Amino acid sequence: MTSTPTAPTSTDLTSTDAVATVPAATDGGRTVPEWLAGRPVPHLVTEVPGPRTREVVRRDRSVTSPSLPRAYPFAPRRGCGSVLEDVDGNLFLDFNAGIAVNSTGHAHPRVRRAVQEQAEELLHYSASDFFLPVYGETAQALARVAPMSGPVRVFLTNSGAEAVEGALKLVRHATGRSHVISFHGAFHGRTYGALSLTSSKAKYHTGFGPLVPDVHHVPFADPAKVAAGEPDEATFDALERLFRHDVDPRQVAAVFVEPIQGEGGYIVPGEGWLRRLRDLCDAAGILLVADEVQCGMGRTGRMWAVEHTGVEPDVLISAKGLASGLPLGAFLARAELMESWPAGTHGSTYGGSPLPCAAALATLAVIEEESLLDNAVERGEEVLAGLRELQRRHPDLVVDVRGVGLMIGLQLVSGAAAEALQQACFTRGLLVLEAGEDVVRMSPPLVVTAAEVRTALGVLAEALAEVAGTDAAGPA
Repeated sequence: MTSTPTAPTSTDLTSTDAVATVPAATDGGRTVPEWLAGRPVPHLVTEVPGPRTREVVRRDRSVTSPSLPRAYPFAPRRGCGSVLEDVDGNLFLDFNAGIAVNSTGHAHPRVRRAVQEQAEELLHYSASDFFLPVYGETAQALARVAPMSGPVRVFLTNSGAEAVEGALKLVRHATGRSHVISFHGAFHGRTYGALSLTSSKAKYHTGFGPLVPDVHHVPFADPAKVAAGEPDEATFDALERLFRHDVDPRQVAAVFVEPIQGEGGYIVPGEGWLRRLRDLCDAAGILLVADEVQCGMGRTGRMWAVEHTGVEPDVLISAKGLASGLPLGAFLARAELMESWPAGTHGSTYGGSPLPCAAALATLAVIEEESLLDNAVERGEEVLAGLRELQRRHPDLVVDVRGVGLMIGLQLVSGAAAEALQQACFTRGLLVLEAGEDVVRMSPPLVVTAAEVRTALGVLAEALAEVAGTDAAGPA
């Protein structure tokens, strides 16, 4: 784990213009808990990491699997909205939302209440073997917002990786074809089928072969060409070569694609790229699977990122923000595809368990009733505008600013610069996360406020200035 410099004291931090104070009574109509009311955010009362956090890290490292990557030494205790308090009492502004998971913020009262009420009635009964009412209600709610015309069926899982595995089984079963295509930079999970589709880092594959066969990877959209407005033919040239030399397209079951690539670097394809991919699939009878584990559930200002393109997928995968932090995933498919496999072909003991389903129903209601899609658009525009101003200040450090809604990437000159910026933000009380080789991603809760956006931009300005004065910024 990378060591971090000593954080500014709380006095130093609160003296800057980058700090907002949480109202004493309510925040957007919601009651603010006592531990947060009236405090500035960020508010660092110890060095970062503090002594209790260091003890958590020490204990954790002695017993947990070293495969867990861990971005920086942060040990959260409790949260509210877009704010987290660590075990030392430090307040952080959360601009990664548990990797785009806490869509309605931390401890949203409606989600919390739904879970509490469900827990008083029924904790678990397997929907794989019995008719669990809340499972069917959740499937119906998801089908209602699916980005596909016509009837849709839904399967609920425990995670995004499980949903990818189920979708992989479904497309092979429904088409009778074995080959599938994914993209360089893609992240679909770490279980075997999902891992075989994943291509964001070579280390994810190292030591685990052989992987699931008949999986092919081609280049994703090129962010440099998108930024420059230049033609981007790499994907389609690679597909043409693949179909000519390696596999007949009539043997390909599906293409798995993130409409906006997540861990690969928050890459937004250029206009028409996904439509062209859809047309290519249609010409060969290939299914199109949209993996919206990270980019879905309102993160881009629409319920699903694919909706920005006018393209309808055959299968859609969701998780992360689906239940505001409780473990739930789903794959949705055109009804005729899902109806192609008989009883017992696929199941899950815990998938769609009552508590996550209750949280998902509350999450969907909050997104709609609190206009969080509109908020994602408005706050996202503010973040993008602020980051572009910072890019103008640091043209030798910031390569690109990109994103849609509250799915925003800041590309720097190197991986070292991205790591340095992530750490500089952390020690100032702002939680962001790296993505790709040289990108810092921002995916705050959809409830983030304009004041919190201004605060985050102020912290980022200070952090970028720090990185600009270090070796990580590259040659002067």
